[in-house]
Amino acid sequence: MAVNVLFQPPVVRRERHFRGFDPLEREFSDEELRQRYRFGRETIGYLSDLMRGDLERGTNKETALSVEQQVMIALRFYGSGSHLQVVGDTMGFDKSTVSRVIDRVTDSLVAMKDDFISWPDNQRKNVIRAGFYEKAGFPNVVGCIDGTHIRITGPSIDEPAFVNRKGFHSINVQAICDHEGRFTNISARWPGSAHDSHVFRTSAIGQHLENGYQGIGQGVLLGDSGYPCRQFLRTPYRQPAAGRGQARFNRRHCSTRSTIERTFGIWKKRFHILGSEIRMKPDKACRIIIACGILHNIAIMRNEPEVAEEQLIDNQPQMPPYNGPQDGKGIRDHFATTFFA
Repeated sequence: MAVNVLFQPPVVRRERHFRGFDPLEREFSDEELRQRYRFGRETIGYLSDLMRGDLERGTNKETALSVEQQVMIALRFYGSGSHLQVVGDTMGFDKSTVSRVIDRVTDSLVAMKDDFISWPDNQRKNVIRAGFYEKAGFPNVVGCIDGTHIRITGPSIDEPAFVNRKGFHSINVQAICDHEGRFTNISARWPGSAHDSHVFRTSAIGQHLENGYQGIGQGVLLGDSGYPCRQFLRTPYRQPAAGRGQARFNRRHCSTRSTIERTFGIWKKRFHILGSEIRMKPDKACRIIIACGILHNIAIMRNEPEVAEEQLIDNQPQMPPYNGPQDGKGIRDHFATTFFA
């Protein structure tokens, strides 16, 4: 009896193509690099050297990502606020690769927090005092404090706690800055429903000042009326009395304290992920916030220029005159036939 043998052709595996590229090998100017990655060539090299011990892979595979590639993938994500898929498509890497790289770079940066975000010593406090006094004539200030809400995707666990007073999900981030806009303290661990005064009272810096403050000779913080007025924390008068210097106090206080508001603006403009929405679980979102705080301080330390406002290019077609019925349906029909037919 004949045996039918089915011929199985050999499986031909499709050649894998790795499209990733190293942006530093392209002839981007510093301005072009900053537009895409928020830092110039020298600072990207500095960051790569800082994290080399954490990011260098112990392999000789040709497909292994260099430290510089990993750093720039993360910078692209922080700076653009785009989806992981979009970052991957832009730089030629798979979404899963982008996700792993962002985790590694973020963890590496967070581990360096104390090296780049630290409470000033007495010598540095004297510099900060002088800097703030020069701004608006308010003496003895060693920092300005405020909170800002960073939008996140609603989590599946304890979701209501993350809804802030404006109705969206967020992390309530507390920060203190010096006269140069450098963060000297940052806390990103409370959900959006937490009040600023509670965040401060339970924070490490709040407890440090509460238990270890030894008088105004150590300097004071300036905060808005959402904080309690304490011996180490100056807030404005709610109803300043006439003729007692209180109105002038409030004006100088406001001018000086605006430093932290401007700092938040610069920070979010450099790292769009902070001004859009972090589409990750809260614990990862908090680590990304801290990583961006560290990068903000590095940008100041390295004299990186502020990110220029992106100009909105108006590519709209000209609006032709309309002489039809002045009602909603008539104008809608005009739009449909003019622009969409």
